Amino acid sequence: MSAPSGAAALTIERLTRRFGQQLAVDEVSLSVAPGEMIVLLGPSGCGKTTSLRVIAGFVPASSGDVRVDGASILHLPAYKREMGIVFQSYALFPHLTAARNVAFGLEMRRMPRAAIAARVAEMLRLVKLEDFAERLPRQLSGGQQQRVALARALAIHPKVLLLDEPLSNLDASLRQEMAREIRLLQQAGGITTVMVTHDQAEAMAMADRLVVMREGRVEQIGRQEDLYERPATPFVARFIGQSNILAGRLEGGAHLALRPSLRLALAGRYGAAGPATLAVRPESIRLGPAGAADAQADGTVELRTYLGAVVEHLVRIDPGTSVLVRGPGLGPDAAPRFAAGTRVALRWSAAEERIFDAADHPLPAASAALDRAATG
Repeated sequence: MSAPSGAAALTIERLTRRFGQQLAVDEVSLSVAPGEMIVLLGPSGCGKTTSLRVIAGFVPASSGDVRVDGASILHLPAYKREMGIVFQSYALFPHLTAARNVAFGLEMRRMPRAAIAARVAEMLRLVKLEDFAERLPRQLSGGQQQRVALARALAIHPKVLLLDEPLSNLDASLRQEMAREIRLLQQAGGITTVMVTHDQAEAMAMADRLVVMREGRVEQIGRQEDLYERPATPFVARFIGQSNILAGRLEGGAHLALRPSLRLALAGRYGAAGPATLAVRPESIRLGPAGAADAQADGTVELRTYLGAVVEHLVRIDPGTSVLVRGPGLGPDAAPRFAAGTRVALRWSAAEERIFDAADHPLPAASAALDRAATG
C-alpha cells in the first residue's frame, strides 16, 4: 500500500466540551504529525472518547479548535472532514456484504463504478479478506468484521484515521494479532491516526506517542519510554505499567517518612521537605538479605509468585504497607527467590525512583545515595 498523498497534520487547540455543568474535555491541546499514530489513553470517563467524537464531528466543541493542515474543520459536518472511522462496535451494515460495506463511502462520493470495484478489491486484499467479499457481517468472525471496518475506513483515502476502542470486542489472543496488523497497515500507509483505548498494553504496543488523560485533561504526552521511565505525575506512574506508590513526608531531603515508625532511605537526595509521594517500579527493586546498610528498607516476604518469565515477591515493610517486587524468572540474570516469611532488604537506585511534591510535580534528585553518604 502506497502512502496516501492526503496524510495530514492534525492540531487540537484548547479543545473543550461541556455537557451541561459537566466538563468532559478541558482545554486539551495536541499536535499530530503527518503519518503519526497517537493513542489517547485513560480510565473510563477521562474524556478520550468525547475528544475523538469532537474531532470526528459527531459532537460539537464548546470552545477551542480542531485543524487539519492548518485549516479549522469545526464548521464542517462529519461527512466532509475526510476522516476514516472505526468504531468499537464496527458499525457494519448487516444487510450489505463485506464488499458493499467497503464500497459504501466510495459510493457516497459518487466515484465511477469501475474505480469503486478496483478500490474495494485492493482494500479486501490489504486486510486479507478477498475470499470473503460476498459474505454478510453475521457470516464473519469478530476479527474479520474488524478488518472489514478497517478496510471501509481506509478505502476513502482519509486524511486522518480515527479508531475508537477498535479491539475491545475481540478475545485476548486476537487482540494482539489485530493490534500488530493495524499498526503495520498504519505505518505502511503513513496514515495520520488517533486511537482511543483504556488498555495500556495495547496503547504501548501501537502508539508513536501516548496521551494520558484524566478527568478531561491531559496528564502527560510522550513516547512510551518517557511515560514509563519519567512519569510526570503519580497518576501516570500508576496507570502506565505498574508502580508502588507510597505517600509520606520528605525529611532532610534523604528520607520519606510514611509514618512515625516507618522511614524509607531514599536513593537520591532532594532539596525540599514536606508532603511527598514516592513512585518506584516493581522491576526496579532488588531483593537481598535483610540488614544491609545501603538498603532503602527492610521487609518480610508475604507471597512469592513464579510466572515463568518473571517472579514476583510481595514484601510487607510494615503492618499497613506492602511493596510489589518483580524480577526475571529465567536465565543467568534470574532474580533470587525468597520464601514467604523471609526477611529481606529492598534496594533501588536514584534513577529508578520518582519523588513528587504535594502538587504532584516531580522533584529532581540533587545527588545519588553515594553523595549523601559522603556528606554525612
